[in-house]
Amino acid sequence: MRFLFLEAFCGGSHRDFAEGLAAHSRHDIQVVSLPARFWKWRMRGAALYFLHTIGDLSGVDGIITSGMMSLADFTALCGGHRPPALVYFHENQLTYPVAPGEQVDLQFGFTDITTALSADRILFNSRFHKDQFFEVLPGFIGRMPEFKPFWVMDAIREKCGVLYPGCHFTETVADPPPLPPGPPLIIWNHRWEFDKNPHAFFDALDQVARQGIDFRLAIMGENFAAAPRIFDDARSRFADRIVQFGYAASRVDYTDWLRRGFVVVSCAIQENFGIAVVEAMRHGCLPLLPRRLAYPEILPKEFHADFLYRDDDDLVYKLAAMLRSPADVMQHRPVLSAMMARHAWPAVIDRYDRELERLTEDG
Repeated sequence: MRFLFLEAFCGGSHRDFAEGLAAHSRHDIQVVSLPARFWKWRMRGAALYFLHTIGDLSGVDGIITSGMMSLADFTALCGGHRPPALVYFHENQLTYPVAPGEQVDLQFGFTDITTALSADRILFNSRFHKDQFFEVLPGFIGRMPEFKPFWVMDAIREKCGVLYPGCHFTETVADPPPLPPGPPLIIWNHRWEFDKNPHAFFDALDQVARQGIDFRLAIMGENFAAAPRIFDDARSRFADRIVQFGYAASRVDYTDWLRRGFVVVSCAIQENFGIAVVEAMRHGCLPLLPRRLAYPEILPKEFHADFLYRDDDDLVYKLAAMLRSPADVMQHRPVLSAMMARHAWPAVIDRYDRELERLTEDG
């Protein structure tokens, strides 16, 4: 069958998901996309661009899109000739934290609601994300002064499911290679944005360094023109410890740094799945993650005590302990790496293809 994947914000996890699905599905999936910038304008106007660009939909069996396009607008402008549509929510604007200096624009939350109502099938990228969405939805609707459409909760819930995104691993990984000699390498491979909380990360490193503990740093992840200033400050503060600073030149280089890494740290205040952390664990890094968001769901329960932290003090305590005595936790590297194979695209693609086939049957 033939599907169109309309991705209005084609960068990071959105790009990886769209391209991975298209590459691995047994169906013909054509990705039509816009660059990952001006997200507010994408939500407002991407439907107009896609409708004008793709033209005739008569040969299309289904539409796939993320929450970055108003599916309600697209549906209305199709004039009743839209194929059945699946929406994949990587994030939603009811729960996404507001950037410093910005104010909440409620219209984007309502766009998510009307997009969900217009969809034939909705998938969230984790149970945490789905549960959080429905937890805040009544309060969001309750902000309306009157004629509050609480009925939308049941209408949306009945067509929702959860399916973890596939991950792209560059090779089949057996046991992770031995770590290189020298101080342990700490990995940051998240976006350089406020919601990944880089201030907490670098503050923790400062406290660990003051204890006289040696380590090295690889600071990767996508960075943008308006990246938080803390990264420039950190580049100066940790100059003698940084071995990689900035987006890796290629996928091979990125994977190579992960395979050298000892621990990947997250301090995120928003994370609905955590592809970067899964990639790092698959290639041999041990995780150190907050005991909240999607992380307790993604990390197997037997590792929660060792690798989930409660607060900033616990982060410093556990990171210092791991760096002082790497041998105490090294036995977990091959086990976690093998477990993360469950998220590889070849391991999950059949579930996605079944969703697409059910979409066309129901539509």
